[in-house]
Amino acid sequence: MSAAVLSVVVPVLHDTDALARLLPALAALDPPPAEVVVADGADEPACRALCARHCARHVAAPAGRGAQLAAGARAATGSVLWFLHADAGVEPGATRALLGAVAAGAAGGCFRFRFAGPARAGRALLAALVNARARIGVPYGDQGLFATRAAYDAAGGFPADPLFEEVPLVRGLRRHGPFVMLPLPVHVSTRRWERDGWLRRTLGNRLLALAYMAGASPADLARRYRSHRAAGDAAGDTRNP
Repeated sequence: MSAAVLSVVVPVLHDTDALARLLPALAALDPPPAEVVVADGADEPACRALCARHCARHVAAPAGRGAQLAAGARAATGSVLWFLHADAGVEPGATRALLGAVAAGAAGGCFRFRFAGPARAGRALLAALVNARARIGVPYGDQGLFATRAAYDAAGGFPADPLFEEVPLVRGLRRHGPFVMLPLPVHVSTRRWERDGWLRRTLGNRLLALAYMAGASPADLARRYRSHRAAGDAAGDTRNP
């Protein structure tokens, strides 16, 4: 059996600062990914230049996380795909653990959720609840989803949805083989919780998820989400949700 070739796909929208931190971190992993594909929803010259400096592939894509992830996956050439948010923090052993899981037969999986920054009791409790929910439900994209190319294609890939784009993919992956949660964490930025307020953000996420499960369209939910971001938008935060 030939060795797996790992492609990392990163969707970005006006987020070159975070990407500038992630790209060197990915290059320092052991082993490093074979390629990094950046799906840019704004097609910004600064993002293109940053990708060129770090030997990452820049792909212009329609704005919206699902559309960007799908575009990045189409451009990727690896036999294993790892989807990361630009502001993710990765552990040194992440690629070795991921490729080991695939070699052991996993069709896909994710990492544990952990907030970046100093350890605090409230954050640790919330992260534990997120991980418990992900084990019995669907982990979201900030947990560093990964899949073999064959399983990704068989599952239908990402839909072009602006929210909850990972739900149909993860459900499809679970129909095509084992889906595992690795013990290593992905460190998730707290910026959105700090922007919106910890309680408001957490409750808002749950209400959106319940509405989605009840049949609301992701496009309608995305509009509702953005309508509650006046404070963030006034501060110029136009990144993906």
